[in-house]
Amino acid sequence: MSAEIRQLEPQGLWNKFADLNAVPRPSKKEERVIEFMKNFGNSLNLETIEDEVGNVIIKKPATSGMEDRKTVVMQSHLDMVHQKNNDTVFDFETQGIDMFVEGDWVKAKGTTLGADNGLGVATIMAILESNTIEHPAIEALFTIDEETGMTGAMGLKGGMLDGDILLNLDTEEDDEIGVGCAGGVDVTATRSYKQESVSESHLGYQIVVKGLQGGHSGMQIHEGLGNANKIMNRLLFNGFEKYGLRISEIDGGSLRNAIPRESQAKVAIEKSNEDNFLSETKSLAAAIQLEYKTMEPDLKVEINPMELPNQVMELGVQESLIKAIYAALNGVYRMSPDIPDLVETSNNIARILVKDGQIKIGCLTRSSVESSKWDLADALRSAFELAGCDVTYSGDYPGWKPNMDSDILKVMVPLYKELNNGEEPHVAACHAGLECGILGTNYPEMDMISFGPNIRGAHSPDERAQISSVQKYWNYVLEILKRIPKK
Repeated sequence: MSAEIRQLEPQGLWNKFADLNAVPRPSKKEERVIEFMKNFGNSLNLETIEDEVGNVIIKKPATSGMEDRKTVVMQSHLDMVHQKNNDTVFDFETQGIDMFVEGDWVKAKGTTLGADNGLGVATIMAILESNTIEHPAIEALFTIDEETGMTGAMGLKGGMLDGDILLNLDTEEDDEIGVGCAGGVDVTATRSYKQESVSESHLGYQIVVKGLQGGHSGMQIHEGLGNANKIMNRLLFNGFEKYGLRISEIDGGSLRNAIPRESQAKVAIEKSNEDNFLSETKSLAAAIQLEYKTMEPDLKVEINPMELPNQVMELGVQESLIKAIYAALNGVYRMSPDIPDLVETSNNIARILVKDGQIKIGCLTRSSVESSKWDLADALRSAFELAGCDVTYSGDYPGWKPNMDSDILKVMVPLYKELNNGEEPHVAACHAGLECGILGTNYPEMDMISFGPNIRGAHSPDERAQISSVQKYWNYVLEILKRIPKK
């Protein structure tokens, strides 16, 4: 890890970020980072609690003169999305993130950076450690497993916190003040299929879709980024319709909340159709590349000879599968009629795995409107059930309804303008799953707000944090703490 990160300003924040990024912290495997946070709190002689699901709470009294202010909960999540480039050799479970500075940005070498939400965690740590920062009483809440189910927020019981105001430090635009977010549900389709042997009149090919940007399946779902699973399905559908292509395996995408960057499939094609199949598939690939040339200039489709697969999917199931994937919506389902430019409802076809007689398709459906979320989920279920799949819903979590009469919002908007030469902040709801909606179920009277520094490419190896923006955000945080209203 580059020592140059520790020299950046504000040093307190960047040093804590470097410390944190040395600790492996994949979602659902946060044991090491939980212990790291407990040791940190105890080293400061602060009350430190681990709840029954693994969330860590560290409480710090108000500094002198701030005892009459409302208690503030400062909240961020400990886990990070693990994504790496195919040619990057890296073990997220044993290695710390390898960071470097490039211009005004901090990046990682071939992997996600962990700025989401590590910069929020580091911010809180720096404030807890400081002896000079003015602040009211603080309850630092570090949740687990935000990225793959929000089980930390869901498991936090009422009565653990006494705070009046919650500052969620998990927004990725430094001019944005978040007042609402989308809820979500995982839609998973599964079925088994019989495998059939392939005659010697066939040839084996591997089709690879790669070079896509990927990205956050909520915040970037409207940008027109390519989804490797949908692109692969177009190629397979075309090859089957015209040349009788048979599918042996498909392996596309990875995490539910990341737009799929890569997919690969193993297929068989009749020798007599080989030339036409190759010509047609390359032509279609070129057309798709042309469609995406603005947003996905590095998109590549490879069609490589391989050993003939021993078995392929039974014909009827294969046809139903590729038609169901074609019919299933990916992307924006509905824009909000009430908030300009806000995606209301969307779906990400995140993961497709077809192998050894088993199909599994994983989607993450998001919406700020519960009825619309279930409308889309039911539409997806219908498409997959028509293909003979069993469909389950899991990981359902609520959205966060905006409160435009929020007291902390009335502090933060004029303060932002004061610090930024009169510039108006963008007060908005976002199409991502923040923990505020879930936390609000057990703490309905808590006044909540979300903000953070500029982070780009979250959930992808292109993730980067803007140094100048972190400085701007840090100054904002310190001033907010000074202006917390009295009890």
